[in-house]
Amino acid sequence: MTNDAYATLRVSSEHGVARIVLDNPPVNALGTTMMRELRTVLTGLKDESSVRVIVFSSADPEFFIAHVDMHVGEEMDVLQELAASAPADVNVFQAIGELIRHQPQVTIVKLAGKARGGGAEFVAAADMTFAAVETAGLGQIEALMGIIPGGGGTQYLRDRMGRNRALEVILTADLFDAETAASYGWINRALPADELDQYVDRVARNIAALPDGVIEAVKHSLPADDFKEGLLRENHAWASTFSLPTAQRLISKGLQQGAQTPLGERDLEGLMRRVAR
Repeated sequence: MTNDAYATLRVSSEHGVARIVLDNPPVNALGTTMMRELRTVLTGLKDESSVRVIVFSSADPEFFIAHVDMHVGEEMDVLQELAASAPADVNVFQAIGELIRHQPQVTIVKLAGKARGGGAEFVAAADMTFAAVETAGLGQIEALMGIIPGGGGTQYLRDRMGRNRALEVILTADLFDAETAASYGWINRALPADELDQYVDRVARNIAALPDGVIEAVKHSLPADDFKEGLLRENHAWASTFSLPTAQRLISKGLQQGAQTPLGERDLEGLMRRVAR
């Protein structure tokens, strides 16, 4: 799979490393097209024995994935189509995280910009994440929209950082800097921005060059945890909050005030707190 073109992704492969660049202007929102294309690419890569590592990055230096597209509720027909082809017992957003978590290849996120909501859940689903100290940020913004994380975040965060810090991340809805995220276990490490590309490239190439069978043996010995019951609880809780008039009002007003524009997304937490007043 080399230099394939998609609407929201740029995909290439070389020396055992597949590189998936997220490219969905203006802020890399996780919409239905990106979800469909990620599913297509990752499912196809599962059987690519020549690919041993997958590196995710963004074409936008400011935003890795801003969050799930706030217009997604207007695309119920497409969501139902995606849900029909998703694995049982997960919603369409959780299906992306679970696909990443169960990928046979090693998955690495190179985080230069911000990842909120579904973008932060994407990061937590990957095997490893390395982030730029000066520019990266992570946040579960959902509480300020009157909802909760619905793409696996409640389960992934508890697994990575413990219940107390997961509660802090979700209920404060703050944007966390890369160093704090690393200290919490959300990501592997924070690096100077000018060292990030070289470091991730070295890690990816070194892993891809390991002897046959090593990656498979390690991932077999350290399997992704089974969150089936927790994901069901999360989906029920997310659906119950998303259907409330309060959530719809906050999301609508957020969009009116500049959410999903580069300017609004630079301080989305501040924007949504003002909207809620």
